[in-house]
Amino acid sequence: MHRFQILPSVLGLAIAGLIGGMSSVFAQQAIPICQPPTSGEYLLLVVSPTANNQKQLRSALPPELKTITCKYLNETVTRIGGFKKIDDANRWARYVSNIVGLSAIITTRPTTTDVQPQQRAQQQPLQQTVNYNPQALGEGYAVLVDYYNRPELVSSVQQAVGGNVGFVSYGQRPYLLAVYTTNQSEAYNTLQKLNNGGFVASIVDSRKVILLRSTVRL
Repeated sequence: MHRFQILPSVLGLAIAGLIGGMSSVFAQQAIPICQPPTSGEYLLLVVSPTANNQKQLRSALPPELKTITCKYLNETVTRIGGFKKIDDANRWARYVSNIVGLSAIITTRPTTTDVQPQQRAQQQPLQQTVNYNPQALGEGYAVLVDYYNRPELVSSVQQAVGGNVGFVSYGQRPYLLAVYTTNQSEAYNTLQKLNNGGFVASIVDSRKVILLRSTVRL
């Protein structure tokens, strides 16, 4: 008789555990996609995959900085917006890195741009000028340009940065590599230059970038 009396309790615990597990899955699925920055805004995306990361980050930030947990590419990040100057976003990125130990991505949307993903020109394949085996970049900063599957933008980006550009993969998406450097000032100066030129660009941790082609041409 004792075994039959215990079974309902065990069954109840099993059901509770199953419901708890399902709730956890649904909670993970409920993370929204990050909203893009507004025109002229610099957006800070702090890579924070765990609830503990997110809690530590929120406790380290002043309440006037609005934060939201969202998905950027395949990363769970904390979105911090409202920066009008790249220096402000840069300062908070350094603060987050030094105080909380989390890496951050800075991205922006130009105030005026002719780069419209809805207006796609006929696609031409990007061709490599030298043979290059895909490999991860080293430590530093990578400035990436979202070219919206418009390879004809290569020459425009080259003119903007004053040199060749590469072709990379980040978060399983292709980007043009405007610059790879260990010099933080150089990276942020390049980002600002691209933003002023009307390109959608971002700074990311170069260790997460896969170099596919060192130099590209149409």
